[in-house]
Amino acid sequence: MDKQQQYKRVFTHLDKNGDGKLSPPELQVCMGKIGEELSLEEAEMVAELMASDGDGLLSFDDLVKVVESANEDEKVNDLKMAFKMYEEVEGCGCITPKSLRRMLSRLGESRTVEECELMIAKFDLDGNGVVDFDEFHHMMACS
Repeated sequence: MDKQQQYKRVFTHLDKNGDGKLSPPELQVCMGKIGEELSLEEAEMVAELMASDGDGLLSFDDLVKVVESANEDEKVNDLKMAFKMYEEVEGCGCITPKSLRRMLSRLGESRTVEECELMIAKFDLDGNGVVDFDEFHHMMACS
């Protein structure tokens, strides 16, 4: 079963009245099933913000967009955590050849600073000798 079919199956299960839209009460029940409390007022606000046609009801496509964007946010957060492990000084916003060497060493990979410079050069899009988060994100997307 592919991802679209899985989404459709979940949507059909949540759409209790079968009208092809998730109403705020249906959204409220959905959130309750995953352990999130949502008042009817909050569910109405969420549905109003997320409904692409402005009717305050979520279509299948709206639900897919919400799920996909949540997954993307989670991926970016995971990447940020991984990036922080490689930073020379926490919060400096870049991976240097030295910090890359140190982290690779911790992972059992012995590299020289020069080898790390070459590795960084492959993804150093602005040529400043370090990898910032955007370059790291790009690098991870390429691999």
